[in-house]
Amino acid sequence: MTLPSAPGVLLVLDGWGHAPTSPDNAITRADTPTLDALAAKFPTAYVDASGAAVGLLPGTVGNSEIGHMVIGAGRPLEYDSLLVQRAIDNGALRGHPLLAETLRRVTDDGKALHLIGLASDGQIHAHVEHLRELLAIAAAHRVSRVWIHAITDGRDVADGTAADYLRRVEAITAEAGTGRIATVSGRGYALDKSGDLELTRLVTEAIADATGPRAASAEAAVVDAPRGDVWIEPTVVTGGAAIADGDAVLFTNFRSDRIQQLADGLLDHLAAGPRAVTALSLAVYDTRAPIPPLVPRADASGGLADELERHGLTSVRIAEKEKFEHVTYYINGRDDRPRTTEEHIRVTGDVPPDYVARPEMNLDKVTDAVVDAVARPDVDLVVANLANIDVVGHTGHAEATVRATEFTDAAVDRIRVAAQAAGRWVLLVGDHGNAEVMAKPGPDGIPRPYGGHTTNPVPAIVVPAPGAVLPEELPTGGTLADIAPTVLSLLGRPAGPAMTGRSLV
Repeated sequence: MTLPSAPGVLLVLDGWGHAPTSPDNAITRADTPTLDALAAKFPTAYVDASGAAVGLLPGTVGNSEIGHMVIGAGRPLEYDSLLVQRAIDNGALRGHPLLAETLRRVTDDGKALHLIGLASDGQIHAHVEHLRELLAIAAAHRVSRVWIHAITDGRDVADGTAADYLRRVEAITAEAGTGRIATVSGRGYALDKSGDLELTRLVTEAIADATGPRAASAEAAVVDAPRGDVWIEPTVVTGGAAIADGDAVLFTNFRSDRIQQLADGLLDHLAAGPRAVTALSLAVYDTRAPIPPLVPRADASGGLADELERHGLTSVRIAEKEKFEHVTYYINGRDDRPRTTEEHIRVTGDVPPDYVARPEMNLDKVTDAVVDAVARPDVDLVVANLANIDVVGHTGHAEATVRATEFTDAAVDRIRVAAQAAGRWVLLVGDHGNAEVMAKPGPDGIPRPYGGHTTNPVPAIVVPAPGAVLPEELPTGGTLADIAPTVLSLLGRPAGPAMTGRSLV
């Protein structure tokens, strides 16, 4: 079937996963007349957004970073978690010359190695089991002092499990014969995504200077946390050590975006000391000062952004600050160079975010910006992210997530009406599952609020431009890699040569 080309809207509903109706499914619990009607009337597919289908390890939950990258690339991309695991499995990490040289120097000079990263197995930002290999390598190089600066999760895994993961870290250190937890900080402080440098400062001072509240043990630092695992106050564990001149620092998160603020802040703080350290990262970070990575990243060029630029098609990218990089940097294949064919609109609010109290976030402003862009005849494609389902879903607060889904549904209706009036098609797609699973059993088997991602498929709905005829059904077995070819097809352009995905239409 040949479709007439028309301008369009690519609308990413962040965290919009598909699962059967249940009391823990905030999406099916919500009143969503627009999304229900669109799925009933227009061609809809449920595409894979996790695991090997997008370039993750089999069975690994999807995430916004890889989701947008694969949406943009039009092909699966080997994600950093997979590349790190491969480097562990094939021995490349043990034989890495830069790591070996750093550890030899640390041993010869009597210095310490500091490992900084998320201590959970959520596989979104890090995996606690990577410590096993890193500590074994450190032990093989006779590094006598390895200090672990653990970041507690409570978001990618069930809240209230931090103590279990810290005990797991201690078991790994006992097995390796080296390593000790020096500090414990909640990810709300250490992986801040709001740009609040005061939160980062508290973590930096705990890690670099061993200053702040103290606890007799790592487990004691998280007991009876009033705000959950996400907001464990940066705490120094008794017997822990500050970072000294000549020490080495290795950031163990493989996902780069959330830890970059801490990495920059910590290195700036140490340089002001001055304390000269060797800094490494497990994967590539886009920090101000380059930090040598131990594992390179996959090439994501030749995707949607490159094809739009090649054809001279203009696009406007719109999102709240929480997801702005996803519709720009990540969907462009982690390429941040300015493009004359792109316009970026970053929506911010006037009040600090409280996602439970205000699940609508700044969706009204995002929607206004999308509607304005849709009406412009000089814009070929509007790419927008509606963040509410995911961001509010991460709080683990089911009722707030239901409301966030309902606000999103209303926004979709406004955008759909504006698009139809402007002669545009709309392609709605989730980037990963989240809000369709709001509770999971904890280690004791008791269900606990869950704000993490899932392995569920995500909906993809194609609303045609007025007068266009689409197939009654979309093909089964699709993945997020099919989205860029579909967008180009609807725009009347062929898929790029680097794309292995297929157009859904």
